Amino acid sequence: MEGQNYLIPANTKKSKLILGFFTPVDLGIFGIGCLTTIIMLFIFQGMSFSMALIILMPALISGFLVIPVPNYHNVLQLIINIITFIMNRKRYYWKGWCMKDGEK
Repeated sequence: MEGQNYLIPANTKKSKLILGFFTPVDLGIFGIGCLTTIIMLFIFQGMSFSMALIILMPALISGFLVIPVPNYHNVLQLIINIITFIMNRKRYYWKGWCMKDGEK
């Protein structure tokens, strides 16, 4: 047993993602945002700069949600984790392999 080293890859789930970054849900969110923006560009012609920014918002927001960030899959997953942490209980009970089930 001595002298054996085990290597565990850091990103084992990355191979399950599309292009190593996206899930099908992420691509769906981004696709719907881009499709909405393209449809709005066809509907509203000859617009001002502020109107163009408003029309581009679905693609920009959906792109922001699916952009990869360190230590999380993407911004959407980070927001979900923050909301889950805030909404769930804050009192954690320890029960590990080194603690007995009974009283002291």
